[in-house]
Amino acid sequence: MCKGLAALPATCLKSAKDMKHRLGFLLQKSESYDQGSSHSKKEKTSSSQRVSQEEVKKWADSLENLIHHDSGLAAFRAFLKSEYSEENIEFWVSCEDYKKTKSPAKLSTKARKIYDEFISVQATREVNLDSCTRDKTSCNIQEPTLTCFDEAQRKIFILMEKDSYRRFLKSPFYLDLISPAGMSCSTESHKRTKAQSLDCNSNLVSQCA
Repeated sequence: MCKGLAALPATCLKSAKDMKHRLGFLLQKSESYDQGSSHSKKEKTSSSQRVSQEEVKKWADSLENLIHHDSGLAAFRAFLKSEYSEENIEFWVSCEDYKKTKSPAKLSTKARKIYDEFISVQATREVNLDSCTRDKTSCNIQEPTLTCFDEAQRKIFILMEKDSYRRFLKSPFYLDLISPAGMSCSTESHKRTKAQSLDCNSNLVSQCA
């Protein structure tokens, strides 16, 4: 019989439980997609909202594919939060939201808030920008437009693409989604262990008979 998570060392057990909690919403979506394929006619509406394995695989093609998908963005955010480096993706999301601002009267307030939170030298969640880009952005927000953060956002995107995105693809945050059965004590592992145990018991019974 497979002991599952109980058989893992204490530190590994804590990590596994934490990972399960973080990824639960996506794993459930992915699994329900596979399990519900035989009932597609009854679940056409709900299935369209689920994340398929095919979709998850596309996240490995580019950072853009990942963060432009709601569930992909959520998974990436969770990963960065686990590394205490979520300020980059939060800045990127804030810039995306800023560019959707329809009222010119709100640009100045929103631009100042983003600058103070992520770019200022006293920012509470300062992102890693070179002094040239920082100074240029500081000038841009004096007369804010929808594009005043474009250069800074592009620099942070490139930084994530070269660094944290690559780590994400190698982390359990992504690997457990693209292969749910590959977790510490997977369903297949349970089946194999149980089958081996049954075979062993059968042999013992035969020998003792």
